[in-house]
Amino acid sequence: MKIVEQIKQPIAYEMELFEQKFLLSMSSKVALLNRITHYIVNRKGKQMRPMFVFLVSKMVSNGEVSERTYRGASVIELIHTATLVHDDVVDDSNRRRGFFSINALWKNKIAVLVGDYLLSKGLLLSIDNNDFDLLKIISIAVREMSEGELLQIEKARQLDITEAVYYEIIRQKTATLIAACCSLGAASVKPESTHVETMRKFGELIGMAFQIKDDLFDYGQEKIGKPTGIDIKEQKMTLPLIYVLNTVSKKDNKWLINSIKNHNKDAKRVKEVIAFVKVHGGLDYAVTKMKAFQEEALKMLEPYPESAYKSSLILMVNYVIDRKK
Repeated sequence: MKIVEQIKQPIAYEMELFEQKFLLSMSSKVALLNRITHYIVNRKGKQMRPMFVFLVSKMVSNGEVSERTYRGASVIELIHTATLVHDDVVDDSNRRRGFFSINALWKNKIAVLVGDYLLSKGLLLSIDNNDFDLLKIISIAVREMSEGELLQIEKARQLDITEAVYYEIIRQKTATLIAACCSLGAASVKPESTHVETMRKFGELIGMAFQIKDDLFDYGQEKIGKPTGIDIKEQKMTLPLIYVLNTVSKKDNKWLINSIKNHNKDAKRVKEVIAFVKVHGGLDYAVTKMKAFQEEALKMLEPYPESAYKSSLILMVNYVIDRKK
């Protein structure tokens, strides 16, 4: 059995029901919108976010979920999908999860309007049901994601990023959404309990490990063939590179900065940068940091009683680190 299927097993029923509710939560009287939202739903990814919501809610409540849990999972997916649709417009990207993006099929104007529509549907789903605590969790995540993206753009222009700033960027850009899923799962069944903050922190730690793993893929993996170097081409400063910049001689530092600033489209030079980062311990350092976040996340699960949901969350934490793409 595939690892993702194994993780999903204890919440298989909830996930099926969630899919029906999620499609309903998008419905509109406008035929064009329904065509597009059907297209979105039929091209879903691994559905990690709703999985976190349901596994956490069942772990903290001894196997219970409520209507609030389904609504919370739907709101997270609605708002997250809205940000992805907008991202594809911003990045001028024609593909999403191996399929055409909304903007590729229906052009930018429609894509931006669809993103706005999904965002408003998410807000209203919470407001109509007085789930203001859940809405607050999600709204904070969206604010932080925007700030993280903008901070990354600002720093990429200057290439003066420190390790502390890098952690702040990935905390906001990536970790905050997984943190929101976990804290929302807890809040949906145990509002105002200590579980809400504990699970937020748990999700944040997984998100940090997840993003470092993503950054490592840029340096190539036996399984996925040649190194990509896309981050270097886009002048994105990731942990392996930051570590090496801060530990090598002034001369090497200058060469690296010059390579990234002025030669980032030169495939041979990008390969040299990748090789240099590897030789100088950048990848090993990033792996050590990633594993530290993973261990801290697993520690936060220790006080919870053994259950199928807890086992799935442990599998999920390990999957984040061991995944091949």
